[in-house]
Amino acid sequence: MARTFDVQPLDATFGAVISGVKLAALDDETWRELYATWLQYALLVFPGQHLSRDQQIAFARRFGPLEFEIIALSNVKSDGTIRSEVENDDVIKVLKGNMGWHADSTYMPVQAKGAVFTAEVVPSVGGQTGWADMRAAYDALDGATRQKVEQLSAYHSLHYSQSKLGHQHKPGSAYSGYGFHDGPVPLRPLVKTHPETGRKSLLIGRHAHNIPGMDKDESARFLEDLVASACQPPRIYHHTWAAGDAVVWDNRCLLHQATPWDMTQPRVMWHSRIAGDPLSEAALG
Repeated sequence: MARTFDVQPLDATFGAVISGVKLAALDDETWRELYATWLQYALLVFPGQHLSRDQQIAFARRFGPLEFEIIALSNVKSDGTIRSEVENDDVIKVLKGNMGWHADSTYMPVQAKGAVFTAEVVPSVGGQTGWADMRAAYDALDGATRQKVEQLSAYHSLHYSQSKLGHQHKPGSAYSGYGFHDGPVPLRPLVKTHPETGRKSLLIGRHAHNIPGMDKDESARFLEDLVASACQPPRIYHHTWAAGDAVVWDNRCLLHQATPWDMTQPRVMWHSRIAGDPLSEAALG
């Protein structure tokens, strides 16, 4: 049966641009087709949707329960003024931290399933979002490295990743503090099996550190080298945003990153995070 929407694969090992569909008015049959397409491509890009906040939350909920409904990722304050990069407050530090390759909520007890992300205000230059295919990265490993990573795990912490930028979160800061918890530091295997497709992928990124059985420096070098080799063409795609664009990605097999822009220009993005299934996304132990 023919699809009810158009799928244009990206020039990468993953991802597709979807047209001919209104996300705010999906019937059940179209939704089922869309979900199957998402599992296949891992990243779907929907130009020109212009979703309201409520419409974005409703679309995200179709993928399952939400870790949180919606937050702004933005350098614009609630009063409309722009945060000074010179002041480098906690919000700016988090925005800059997000420029490292990562998966969402690996530092929480349950890793996120995915996210819906939309653009409201975009800068004239820069500010793309990139994604990297960790399925293809796993497939590209040589035999010896694959055998090695299959045996390894790493701890994941937002305290760790942000501390590399000199960021120690303080109570009362402009950032809500999400992710800076004092609970156990999750331990996760470096190789993840997707609970729905069965495909293996690398679970790495900026939050990963301290592989048990390695000293800290060796672990840091090994993880940095894995990210550097994994996040290369044809396994990456960077999206240049237009206001109204929406994307949804599978956090169980992709990494993502923000990219720099002139922070004297406003950038307002909206993020809805889809909760992971505790049966498949919980940390070890």
